[in-house]
Amino acid sequence: MSTESAKAAKSQPGARSAALRLFRRWGNSGFGRWLCSRAICFQAPYFSSISPLLELLEPGHAIASIKQRRRVQNHIGTVHAIALCNLAEFVGGLATDAAVTAEQRWIPKGMTVHYLKKALGPMRAEAQLDSIGELTEGAEKVARVLIKDRQNETVFSAEISMWVSPKRG
Repeated sequence: MSTESAKAAKSQPGARSAALRLFRRWGNSGFGRWLCSRAICFQAPYFSSISPLLELLEPGHAIASIKQRRRVQNHIGTVHAIALCNLAEFVGGLATDAAVTAEQRWIPKGMTVHYLKKALGPMRAEAQLDSIGELTEGAEKVARVLIKDRQNETVFSAEISMWVSPKRG
């Protein structure tokens, strides 16, 4: 590979994303999506608490779901607030990771959430990330997340501020 083509490959969105590589390899089947989700949770164990299933991953866009089960319920029998936040961070982070180039890095900076109605049943989260483009210095990008119930009604929304910056060195 020539130096120019190597540099061009590094500047492609998702060039360093192991999650995106896994999803592109395994994401075409139910078992593959489950396996990819478990591998991501192994790398980031905090997400294991909600057992997410990654349904779609592409640069700047991710969809995942969770089932309502006892470990994600609160005392009134709905999916608890932090499980929804965890799901939002899962899809927002993956959408961001799949969008940065090999020459960029990212970290969540903050999250604003809105609980819109009781979260009952399976939840499906979708994240869309602002376009990143080329960066000469750090910039805040926003991942917008909607979580919907089985009736396709939005029960939760979040805006996650992601700090994206050029890699050092």
